[in-house]
Amino acid sequence: MKFWTTQREFWLRNTLLLLTLVTATGALQAQQFQLPPYKDELFQYRGILETGFGGDYVKVAYDKYIEIHKRDVVLEREVQRKYVSEKPRWSKSAKRLTIGEYKMKYFADGKSRGRAKFIVVYVHGSGGNRFQGVNDWTFGGNFNRIQNLVVRNGGLYLSPDFEDFEAKGAAQVKQLIKTYAEKSPGVPIFVACGSKGGQICWRLARDNYILPRLTGMLLFGSVLDKGFFKSAAFKRKLPIYFGHGSWDTVFPWKRQLDFFKRIKKTAPKYPSKFALFDTGTHGTPIRMTDWRLILNWMLKVKG
Repeated sequence: MKFWTTQREFWLRNTLLLLTLVTATGALQAQQFQLPPYKDELFQYRGILETGFGGDYVKVAYDKYIEIHKRDVVLEREVQRKYVSEKPRWSKSAKRLTIGEYKMKYFADGKSRGRAKFIVVYVHGSGGNRFQGVNDWTFGGNFNRIQNLVVRNGGLYLSPDFEDFEAKGAAQVKQLIKTYAEKSPGVPIFVACGSKGGQICWRLARDNYILPRLTGMLLFGSVLDKGFFKSAAFKRKLPIYFGHGSWDTVFPWKRQLDFFKRIKKTAPKYPSKFALFDTGTHGTPIRMTDWRLILNWMLKVKG
């Protein structure tokens, strides 16, 4: 009996040790996961004019003549061919989701059947639709870049339609995320919202199901949430990126920057970044944000 007990204890100790090593290795791999370079020389920021908050605030050099007139074949409609790769086209598909009262159309690009390494969801603004987030040729090819970053690295990219920017629209996007989060459990999930779509981002950040699964939130020329500082997202330190143009006449950049500064003043170590594109307008952050830079930062700080 004594020998059996000793053998059993030996087996248990080794099993626990193996489980510990597997868990530690998995955590280390998740922490080290970073998106490799993809056309960085074309999409990285050309220059930084000003920095603050330890580099979390940057004023980015932007020149409309270079970034639109020299970059596009047809201004704001078709970028030069070198900015685009059609690789994601082979995995891109138009889909419909119907679960109870939730009905929506969306595009899915990448690992839509499961086993995605990460998920990126783009939420369009007022006047946009699901086609905007998968248009390879507009916004300087930046939507094509994010699709390539996702598809080439085993991820899933989603671009949905939804009925409004209020509770119903947020519920639809939540259901879409939930559907694919269950197919690829535990993977990093990012939501990126343009302009008024930020209203949905902030609602998702308050949702008890979505918030624990979010790795980061990106806001492009978007809106604020006045109740953020009392929210669970603030307490949890959800990584947030703000991108704004200094000539944005839809949502004034100074109000957004003041919001960012308040975050830093209230919680100096809060993982948030602000990129101000000098002379950029309302759509500039969508065209100019360096997706790889921001997603890798979020993956790193989230661990």
